[in-house]
Amino acid sequence: MAKALTLTLTRAQQQQLESVRDRHPKPYLRERAAALLQISAGASARNVAATGLFKPRDHETVARWVHRYAQAGLPGLAITAGRGRKPAFSPSPLNA
Repeated sequence: MAKALTLTLTRAQQQQLESVRDRHPKPYLRERAAALLQISAGASARNVAATGLFKPRDHETVARWVHRYAQAGLPGLAITAGRGRKPAFSPSPLNA
């Protein structure tokens, strides 16, 4: 049986995540902060992924967020540059 995922936060970390959850301009960071706060309150990753967020997520996705936050803090939750699909066509500038 898999070990339950836990996250222990200091008071400062909890306040920082609450601030991100409530006020950050990027919605994906607000969602990830909300998930982390629920995990730290004792909810399971499966429950948070299935019903704790606006959109259902895979429980492994939520677990990755927890591990990345534990390793790198808040910057670990950000989407890094270079991710996503690369452009299939890059037009060259017109020489006038």
